[in-house]
Parts: sequence; C-alpha cells; structure tokens
Amino acid sequence: MSKEKVVLAYSGGLDTSIIIPWLKENYDYEVIAVCGDVGQGKETEGLEEKALKTGASKLYIENLQEEYVRDFIWPTLKAGAVYEGKYLLGTSHARPCIAKRLVEIAEAEGATAICHGCTGKGNDQVRFELTIKALAPHLKIIAPWRIWDIKSREEEIDYAAARGIPVPVTKEDNYSMDRNIWHLSHEGMDLEDPWNEPQYEKLLKLMVSPESAPDKPTYVEIEFKQGVPVAIDGVYYESPVELLKKANELAGANGVGIDDIVENRLVGMKSRGVYETPGGTLLYAAHKELEYLCLDKQTLHYKADVANKFADLVYDGLWYTPLREALSAFVDETQKTVTGTVRMKLYKGNCMPAGAKSPYSLYDEDIATFSEDEVYNQKDAAGFINLFGLPLKVRAMMLKKNKNLD
Repeated sequence: MSKEKVVLAYSGGLDTSIIIPWLKENYDYEVIAVCGDVGQGKETEGLEEKALKTGASKLYIENLQEEYVRDFIWPTLKAGAVYEGKYLLGTSHARPCIAKRLVEIAEAEGATAICHGCTGKGNDQVRFELTIKALAPHLKIIAPWRIWDIKSREEEIDYAAARGIPVPVTKEDNYSMDRNIWHLSHEGMDLEDPWNEPQYEKLLKLMVSPESAPDKPTYVEIEFKQGVPVAIDGVYYESPVELLKKANELAGANGVGIDDIVENRLVGMKSRGVYETPGGTLLYAAHKELEYLCLDKQTLHYKADVANKFADLVYDGLWYTPLREALSAFVDETQKTVTGTVRMKLYKGNCMPAGAKSPYSLYDEDIATFSEDEVYNQKDAAGFINLFGLPLKVRAMMLKKNKNLD
C-alpha cells in the first residue's frame, strides 16, 4: 500500500529544513514540499536539491507573486488597513495566499494532511490553519513546534547539524526573518529587548538607512485607478509585481519604509520587530492623499473605522471570512472615484505629499478660496451655527435655571 501524503509549507529556512527529516522520523508519510513564491527572491534558489536530499519526494515552487499583489495586497491597500497604526501587514496577508495554494496542491496530490513550521507563540500558525479550515476542513494539520521536544532556534541548529542539514543561519546571526515582495521582517536576537536601537546598517536589506539616503529629495508621481496604483512617473505597468518592485526601488533608495514596532500578537503576548516596507509605505501614503481629495467627509471618516477592523481581520488570519469579504465590498464601492495622480517627496526616510489631482476631486477652489467669490454666501453660516449650536444653548439655559444641580 502507498503511504499517506503530507504537504509541507517549505521555505528552506531553519524551521522547515529540519521538519522534513522530523516528519520522516516520526510519521510514516510521504512528504511533498511546497514553496509559495511571494517574492522571496534568491531564497528559492537551490531549494529543490535541498528538499529532496533531506527526504521530500518532490518540491513544488509556485510563483504566487501576481496573485499575492493583485488579490491580497491591493485589497488591503485600498482598505487603508494598518495594524496598530504601524504594521502594513506584510506577513499577515501573505499567509492566506500561500495556504490557499497548499490546499490546492494537497487536494491534487490526494494528501491527507498539511504541515507548517510556525511556532506555537506566533500568529502565522493561526493564519495558515484558519485558511485551511475555511477551504479544506477535512485536511489534518500538523504543527511540529507544538509537538516536538525542541525548545529554541539554537536547538534547531544543533538538530540540523547532527543530521548534516545545511541551514541559512548560525547561532551568532540568528534573526528570524520573513521576506516577500511587500516587506521584510526582522525579529529575535538583540531586537527582543525594546530598549535596544536596531542596528540598521547591519539589519536593512531592502533599503538604505535614512542617514545613508541621498541629500537631495526624490519626487515620485503615483497614478491610481479606482484605488489601485497603475503607473509611476508616467510609466504604466501591466504587471502589479513590476509596479511594486519600482516603488520598492524608489522608496528604498531614500530610506523610506522602516517601522520599529512592539505589537500585540493574537496569541496574547507582545513582540518586537523591525519591518522594511519601502514601496508599501510610499503607496499607502499616496493612496491616503488621494482619498483626502476624492472621498466625502462621512465616507472618509467611516472608512477609517473599516480600515481598523479590516487590519484586525487580516492580522488575525481571518481573510477567508464573510466579514472580510463584506468589508472589501464596501471598500470597493468607496474606491470608484479614487482615481488620479499624487506627487510624493521622498527625503531621508520621510514620505511627504507634494501635490494631488483627480477628475473626481471634491475640492472646489472657487468655494474654498479666501479671495472674493460668488459661490459661497458667508451670511448663511449664521443660521447654520444657530441650528448646530441649539442643543448647547438649550442645555446652558437649563443649567442656569437649575443652579443647584451639583
């Protein structure tokens, strides 16, 4: 009889490098490794040889970059979703994208289980598993970090060394990193003490530090169509991946996109991380400026509440839920007029607005002007203020009649 199959979310990093032999030693499964390429770059090189040598029967390397940007990043950008005011959700929305493909391959291969290398302390275990439950509730889930006797990354390195498995870290350089086309996160080592200033010159890989950025500002024009970026500096991109790469290049060269965060994990603890999100920071800032121009007050203010809820859902792994889908429908409706061009000024880590225009702009210079106009009758303001302030006036009259109220 053939063995049952397990699909492993495989990156070739420290965790998943040792999970293949661990699965072989502890389960009688055929291990099928799957690497979801969401823009890790050179990290995918040599993975097939490594996966097969450590015991996998095959390796899928799936290019998910277009799908990731189009179906996960852009909807989150349009929502303006930022977790706890800082985090642009780079790892959060990559996980459901990857997990969706894990499910598709598991079903195609006839696998009975999916395995991931997420720790029992982190958020990613929730993001992977909720996606699997939403799309394929019949599949078993194996999470080694919640089962095995290994207690630390140092012990993982020892486990790998004992089996002759090469890993991309050492005990001296042991940051936990997650990279995709949207961002790069850094956790662990000296960053675990929030009093320690990050060693940016050593840490940064997608960008330069603000101190090392050019002394001259860079101006960038971003064009949006219904909330989605479509052009940079007049160049239109058919591929959202190529547009994002260009945004990363421009922002990264100017030190734009560093966030040092102590965040509240879903599992109840606080964690400290440094995130590089150069292009994302630029696109979020430009998109927000265009919304200031194109959305009415009621919609803009209510959308801020939606953005916070949307961010919580994405962070908590609840992408494939009715509420997230409903919020996206609301967001899409608000974006119908978010079309236009925004000019941004990038300078030594700063990303500042330098102009915006749109055919759907609600800003009317003839009405807003301080010069003489024939549109706005300033005498009308008196009646408006009388009505708007009537509740205050009535309450004041009541208090005057009831001086002993206190």
